[in-house]
Amino acid sequence: MLNENIKTIRKSKGLSQEELAVKLHVVRQTVSKWEQGLSVPDADMLISLSEILGTPVSTLLGETVAETKADDLKVISEKLEVINLRLARGKTARRKALHWFFIILAAVIAVGFAALIVWNSPYLGWDYSHPETAVTGVMIHAFEWLFARMAPFVLVGAVIGACFTRK
Repeated sequence: MLNENIKTIRKSKGLSQEELAVKLHVVRQTVSKWEQGLSVPDADMLISLSEILGTPVSTLLGETVAETKADDLKVISEKLEVINLRLARGKTARRKALHWFFIILAAVIAVGFAALIVWNSPYLGWDYSHPETAVTGVMIHAFEWLFARMAPFVLVGAVIGACFTRK
């Protein structure tokens, strides 16, 4: 029923599958699968779909909108409250994980700089007449060179990310 409703409403609005897909930021094949009944849009996508098609979600799902009783409204509001709490917990968990990722990334970069300072590039005094020593020394120097040039940008990004994801 959902698949037929999506297709019918999309065509009545004069939209092609490609145009609808672009507005929803998905590929055309996704819209095609919905219309063929091979998959269904998730809750967020269903809301976006209803907004773009100018149709209530209940109409997309094929439900007839009947006058609801006070008890029905209470049940629906309780279900919505549970869904909102779950979504809020998920969002908080993702924000917290991202926050700690940024903190750990900044710490790793700081430790890397400290290690490079303490290590003091001992490969500079090596005898490079042996090919394996030369290759190893060049690889270590290349790592140091890249790290010293890229890590400050990553460190600043990690600090900014940690500040923005802080509660």
